[in-house]
Amino acid sequence: MKGSRFNEEQIIGILREQEAGAKTQEVCRRHGISDATFYKWKAKYGGLEVSEARRLKSLEDENRRLKKLLAEAMLDNAALKDLLGKNA
Repeated sequence: MKGSRFNEEQIIGILREQEAGAKTQEVCRRHGISDATFYKWKAKYGGLEVSEARRLKSLEDENRRLKKLLAEAMLDNAALKDLLGKNA
C-alpha cells in the first residue's frame, strides 16, 4: 500500500484550515488532494490534536504487529495438531 505524502501534523493542519473558515474545495485544490481524501482524513483525524494522532498511529502499528504474531502462533498451533494427528 502506498504511503501518504502528508504526515499526521500536515493532515491536521489542512483540516484546521477548513475549520477556520476556508472552503473545502479551495483547501483541497491548494494542497492537491481530492474531496474524498479530505473527508476520509476528516473522519479519521477530525478533532484530534497532533499528539493524539501520533498516539493513534503508534497504537495502530502495535495492533498490526500483535495481529501478525497471533496469526503466526495460530499457524504453528495448526501445524502441530496436524503432526500429532498423523502420528497417533
